[in-house]
Amino acid sequence: MAENTQNQVLAIVANIVKNQDPVEKTNDEGNENNQKSVKKNEPIRGLPKSGRFWKSKKERFATVNKTKGLKASFEKKAALRLELQKTKELSRQMLEEIKQKELEKKERRRENIKRTEENRRKAEIVQVITNTAKLKRMRKKQLRFIEKRDTTQHVQANK
Repeated sequence: MAENTQNQVLAIVANIVKNQDPVEKTNDEGNENNQKSVKKNEPIRGLPKSGRFWKSKKERFATVNKTKGLKASFEKKAALRLELQKTKELSRQMLEEIKQKELEKKERRRENIKRTEENRRKAEIVQVITNTAKLKRMRKKQLRFIEKRDTTQHVQANK
């Protein structure tokens, strides 16, 4: 049954091809001669093994003719180069600005950290221990909180 339908389809395709030939003759006789010569050069294809008659023959990539693009004039090429240089320069400037802003932020952050440390030191409550025997009596936990400082400035400010 499959062969029967396949034969019918092939008959329909053949009828379509036969009907197209007279139309081409009425349009242009010169074109018709060119098309027939092209068709004569090609070998007649049989039925594909898969049965898909509508599939066309595939060409290898090497046989496909590649067209070269339109050649741009020297002026256009020069204009493109200039434009490319300008865009590169712009992008370079933008990157430099971003780097500069990052550096400024880092510097401000460092200054803020320094300032907060100085303020913390100024706000400390300092108690000078003159009797060293007190240190021996202190517990370990109390000794952990003791920090050595240069108190000469602090003593002079109190006087």
